[in-house]
Amino acid sequence: MGSTEPSAGELPTRIKAIENDSGAETVAVAYYDYQTKTGWDYNGDEWFHAASTIKVPVLVGVFGAIEAGTITENSRVHVRNRFLSAADGEPYRIESGRDANSAVHSARGKTMKVGDLAYHMITTSSNLATNLLIDLVGLERMKDTLAELGADGIQLARGVEDERAFEEGISNRVTAKGLLHVLRLVEEGQAFPEPLSKRMLEILHGQEFRGGIPAGLPDDARVAHKTGEISTVAHDAGLVYLPDREPYGVAILTRWAADGPSGRSATIARLSRAVFEHLTCAEGDDE
Repeated sequence: MGSTEPSAGELPTRIKAIENDSGAETVAVAYYDYQTKTGWDYNGDEWFHAASTIKVPVLVGVFGAIEAGTITENSRVHVRNRFLSAADGEPYRIESGRDANSAVHSARGKTMKVGDLAYHMITTSSNLATNLLIDLVGLERMKDTLAELGADGIQLARGVEDERAFEEGISNRVTAKGLLHVLRLVEEGQAFPEPLSKRMLEILHGQEFRGGIPAGLPDDARVAHKTGEISTVAHDAGLVYLPDREPYGVAILTRWAADGPSGRSATIARLSRAVFEHLTCAEGDDE
């Protein structure tokens, strides 16, 4: 477990209770509060399969290339569905029926702008857009950008839906503290000039899947975030903006048995609520 300094109060106990009640194998939570300039984590260094949360580091890699002048948001990318596996270099495709976004698949044979692909990658979690951007910028260049930014707790190893690589143990992995650090780079404008940071935040604010962190918050909360879910993990990580208060960043990662209980998004929402109430001293329970 991560730090349990006195400032965490009852939060560790509450998170553990939600973890036990949910049936999850493991949960991890990390936050940083800009109001109090304090941070805390529970299992914050535990590694998880990243699922689609890896798209936040990919977004940073794309904007690193934009900042370097290699590409622009208006650069055109040929949309095709053929990628090479990180395991053996053999081609594979993104299954359109499994992808959350049909707009990019519909554009095959045409071109799309980098900015539009980045938007689809985050807001509707398009796997095809993700792999097109990784191929455009280059996996190694993205990894170099993350390393230059000190983004520990992030392992970007391959494109998405690369099943042969997965079978060989080559996976994208993250920790709660790692994802939180990347989000803080964006919020604080530490990664790139302010206009690029603001653009990344605009994209993250467009997230359409809102059953996790946002579902545990008041209606007037705004969240710039990215979800991720496969058979064994469900995650959400984002920046929370509340009225009359500085924002906070939070990353919530959960691991489950493949045939485990349902209610994964609801568990993330309960954990989100617990962090919110801890930071705002709000009353109420985690239901």
